[in-house]
Amino acid sequence: MVFTVTEPAEVVLQVVAAGSAGRVVDERLDVLLDGVPVEAAAVAGPHSTVLHLVEAGAGRLHVLYRAELEAPGPSAEAASVAGSGASSGPAGPSLWERQLHLRPSRYCPSDHLVGFAVAEFGAGPDAAGRVASITEWIRRRIGYEPGSSDVHDSAEDTLLTGMGTCRDFAHLGIALCRATGIPARFAAVYAPGLSPMDFHAVFETWEGGSWCVHDPTGLAPRQSLVRVATGRDATDTAFAAVTRGLATLDHLEVVAVTGGALPFDDHRSRVELH
Repeated sequence: MVFTVTEPAEVVLQVVAAGSAGRVVDERLDVLLDGVPVEAAAVAGPHSTVLHLVEAGAGRLHVLYRAELEAPGPSAEAASVAGSGASSGPAGPSLWERQLHLRPSRYCPSDHLVGFAVAEFGAGPDAAGRVASITEWIRRRIGYEPGSSDVHDSAEDTLLTGMGTCRDFAHLGIALCRATGIPARFAAVYAPGLSPMDFHAVFETWEGGSWCVHDPTGLAPRQSLVRVATGRDATDTAFAAVTRGLATLDHLEVVAVTGGALPFDDHRSRVELH
């Protein structure tokens, strides 16, 4: 990333792979202001997210992050929980977290969509079936149109216009799930196989004792996704935010690849995002 900083600014970065994403083989974050290294203070966040705070003076700010990760295999505990159909467990979310991800948020005004969501998808005990129906409905009914939305558009706008980008697809999935009683959250990821390459957004739902990841765009296999940040919606997961001063993003380039062939993603299968 390249920023033009016109007034001394605090820039918050969320670009480092989450601690849960896999074993780090090699990783490096470089932040340079006019070619001079600048300190990036690391701050641990929820869901193994790592934020970096950068105090930058006026000038050209370059942010370069590269990493090689070894993806973790499914743990015995995760397999046991997923297979048991249990509704909670030691590694599961707290009651507070489940309640948090049932509530409306800035980009996911689920309270505005309850009537439509319940009429279209129901509100019975089959959470997994309902999530599958919501995901497929978005895939069929919402057009993927790069540049069709901006930072002001919510899930409600996406539903009304019938088009959006990956973040809009994720927001609509979250809002519809919450509106029918299913905890749902937003995940920013690196997505090998995505074309054109960029940061990517998906959503997760709490069903059958684990968080399962869903991607209505179908643009990249879920098995190869690398978690960066997790939150209520895009408000919590922005890859860069300027919290003080003035800085403009001039250039962004993202590359994410796998060491071998991309996996086949059967969208009817359960997949957990590490």
